[in-house]
Amino acid sequence: MLPSDMVGGVSATRAANLEASGEALGKFVGQVDEVLSALEGSAGNPAKVGAQTIRATSLTSGGENEFPEAHGLYKQYSRVHHELTTLSKSLHLQIEAIGIAVAGARNGFDSLEEEQRQRFWAIQAEIKKLEPRTDDKQHASSGTKTKA
Repeated sequence: MLPSDMVGGVSATRAANLEASGEALGKFVGQVDEVLSALEGSAGNPAKVGAQTIRATSLTSGGENEFPEAHGLYKQYSRVHHELTTLSKSLHLQIEAIGIAVAGARNGFDSLEEEQRQRFWAIQAEIKKLEPRTDDKQHASSGTKTKA
């Protein structure tokens, strides 16, 4: 049996502590915007990360049988580069979504402009596309296969 001061599984005291003031949320939105702006101007920007590629011929001009280590290195570089690009895009999108969510928490999601609500849901869809599917396998450094 729950104590009488519990509402929805949280005591009234804890519920009061969870309430966020408009001022605190506004400050947080500002911080999220600063982080997003810094990311966009940094080398971690998804476009900049995606542009940092090499060609297989940069490591060897021979065939795969001639210098297999170089080709293996290129394949691993390409795999890691793809993962970093995806991670950068996901981080960028999630920071943007947090900013919209905090603005919605401050004034209510229904009070957001329609464009912001649509952008929030578009971001969620983009993040879902970036996430590895459950049938995709990731390779750990030990060489064992694990599900993502």
